[in-house]
Amino acid sequence: MSVVPGELAAGRQRYTYEDYCRLPEGSPYQLIGGELVMTPSPTPYHQMVSMKLELKMAGYVLEKGLGVVLDAPIDVYLEETETYQPDIIYISNERLFIIEEKRINGAPDLVVEILSPGTGYYDLRTKYKVYEKSGVREYWIVDPHSKSVQVFCLKGGKYALDQEVEQQGTVQSHVIAGFAVEVESIF
Repeated sequence: MSVVPGELAAGRQRYTYEDYCRLPEGSPYQLIGGELVMTPSPTPYHQMVSMKLELKMAGYVLEKGLGVVLDAPIDVYLEETETYQPDIIYISNERLFIIEEKRINGAPDLVVEILSPGTGYYDLRTKYKVYEKSGVREYWIVDPHSKSVQVFCLKGGKYALDQEVEQQGTVQSHVIAGFAVEVESIF
């Protein structure tokens, strides 16, 4: 039996991963803070930015044999009430065990979220805090509107802004050793 958003059982306050799994395949939802949040299809520009960054990142990771780069839609389970579909994730060889048949079970090493009007609030607030708490070591926030990239690194259990580039310049990853990208090449 599938669950339809808005049809919570009497007295239920929040959805769980079990509820999320009962959604029809391909449903445009993420489980954020126990709520099923509809995430509309990204714009073509959003997808072009995502594709350019993913190709650069995946090509580098593949060439160096460092791990795996995956893109949305893919379920990343972080807590019973938190299952996201980040735009791009990187998982190092040492942590490939978190890749399960139907989901990523745990924090990827690096997460990229590309802001869009429908999900920007969640990416900057709720997801930011959950990624931090779950141990995502590096979090990139890509803003196609301002053509900017912010890189946050986990230090002492808290995110610290490590780099911020707008319009032009280079950002580099600390988690993917040696990987850097010129922001003007992805916008």
